[in-house]
Amino acid sequence: MLNYHEVMTTDLTTLGTAATAWDAMAGKFESLKTTYEKKVPSTTTSGRWLGEAQQVAAPRFAVTRNEYGNAQIQARAVAALLRDAETLFTELRGKVKAAVAEAKAAGMKVSEGGNASFDFSKADAATANAARHDPGLAEVERSWTHRIQQAVDAFEEADHGVKLALVDAVTDTNLNDGTFGGFNGSRPYPSLAAAAKAENMPKDRAKVADWWRSLDPVTRGILLEEQGDVLKKAGILDPAYQWHQADPGAGGFGSEEPTAHDAFLLSQAETMMAGGDLIGNTEASRDLAHYLGGTGTTLRLDIDRAMSDDSSFRSAVASDISNHQEQWKKEALDAFKKSGGAPVSIPVETKAVGGTFEDRNWYLGVGSHMRNVSGNVSVVPDAHGQPKITMDYQVNVWDRYNWDAGKETPIGPVTVKDADMARLHTVGLAQEFDMHGTSSSRQHDLGSAGTPDVSAGDPGRDGTRKDPARGEEENR
Repeated sequence: MLNYHEVMTTDLTTLGTAATAWDAMAGKFESLKTTYEKKVPSTTTSGRWLGEAQQVAAPRFAVTRNEYGNAQIQARAVAALLRDAETLFTELRGKVKAAVAEAKAAGMKVSEGGNASFDFSKADAATANAARHDPGLAEVERSWTHRIQQAVDAFEEADHGVKLALVDAVTDTNLNDGTFGGFNGSRPYPSLAAAAKAENMPKDRAKVADWWRSLDPVTRGILLEEQGDVLKKAGILDPAYQWHQADPGAGGFGSEEPTAHDAFLLSQAETMMAGGDLIGNTEASRDLAHYLGGTGTTLRLDIDRAMSDDSSFRSAVASDISNHQEQWKKEALDAFKKSGGAPVSIPVETKAVGGTFEDRNWYLGVGSHMRNVSGNVSVVPDAHGQPKITMDYQVNVWDRYNWDAGKETPIGPVTVKDADMARLHTVGLAQEFDMHGTSSSRQHDLGSAGTPDVSAGDPGRDGTRKDPARGEEENR
C-alpha cells in the first residue's frame, strides 16, 4: 500500500525512461520479424527441404512469425501505458501537493507521513494560545489529515489500475494462435482512461448506450471485436432519443363515474377485441386487450413482426438509413484513418420522425407513431488493410395508445366511435398506455452504394392478445 512519503518522493520520470526502452524493444522485434520473414519461411517452400520435418516446420514458422508481430504490439502497448501512467501520476501528485498547500494556508504543518497538525511556530502568541485551548483543534487537524489521505488514496487507486492494465497488456489470451503464454497481440486501448472506461459498463441498461457513446472510436472497435454479441444484447445500439407523449389523450384516468351506458360500451369493446382475433388482426386486439386491462403499463411492440408484416414500414426504414449512410461512412472512415488503420466504431442515429403503418393490423393497433434507427457504423481492415464498413442497427418505435375524438374505427364486425372508446379511460374501465418496441439487431453493408435492402427478417412467434410478452426479445 502506497503511503504519503512514497507518493511525494518517487521519481516518476523513470516511467518515461522505461517507455522509451519498450518502444526501442518494439523496433527490434520489428527488425527481427522482417529478417525472419525474408530468410526462414522460404526454406520450407524452396523445394530443397522435403519430408515430414519440412511439413511440420512450415506451420510452426508461421506461428513464430506471428509471435514477432505480437511482440511488437505488446511492447508498444506497455510503452503507451507507462507514458500514460507518468502523466496520470504527475497529475495526482499535484492534487496531493495542492491539499498540503491548502492545509498550510489554514495554519497547519504536514509531517513526512502526511499528518496535519497546527503549526504553532508560525502563529502569533494570541493565535497560538487560542489554538491550545480550542477543544475542536484535534478534529480540525484530523480533517486536514483525512483530506490529504484522500488524495493519496486516489493515487494508490490509480497505481493499482496501472498494475492491472500492465498485467492485461502482457497476458496472451488468444488460445488459437499456436502458443500458450506467448506475446499478447490484442490491440491496446488508446489510453489508461479509455481502458478504465471500457471495464466499467453500467449494469443498468438505461445507462449503457450513454456509456457506449462516451468511449472513443478505437475503444469501441476493440470491445466489438472482443464481445460484440454481449454488448449488443446489453443495449449499446439503443437510441439517445427520449420520446414524450405528444398529446394529453382523453384526460384523467377514472376522473368520472361510469354509467350503465359505459358498461354497454365496454361490452362492445370486448366484442371488437374478440373479432380482431377472428379475422387475424392480432396486434390490434392485443393492444386493445391491454387497454381494457386497465394497468396503464408500457406495452412492448414486436417490431420484427411489424417489419415482416408491413412492406411500407420496411421501405421507410430503408429510406431513413439511405438518407444518412454517406455521412456516416465519411465519419467512420475519418476515424479509421485517424486510428492508423485500427478497427473503429461510431454510434449513429437518425432523427425521430412520424410515420403511419399501412398494414391493416398494425394500422388498427398502433397507427401513427414515432420511429428512428440507431446503431453503430464500424470499420475494420480486411486482409489487405483496406477498410470494410458495416452497420449494426435496430429500429425503434414509440406511440401512445389512446383514442381520437371525431373518428370511427372498425375492427372485425364492430365499429365503435373513438370518443366512446376514449370515455372508457375517463370512467376507469380502461387505461391509456405507452407503447415502445425495438427490432432485433440487423446488419447492413455500407461498402455498397444505393438504398439498403431492409429484409422482412424473422417475424418471431405469431402471438394473440393473450400473448402480451411476444415483443420481448427473450420471448421471440
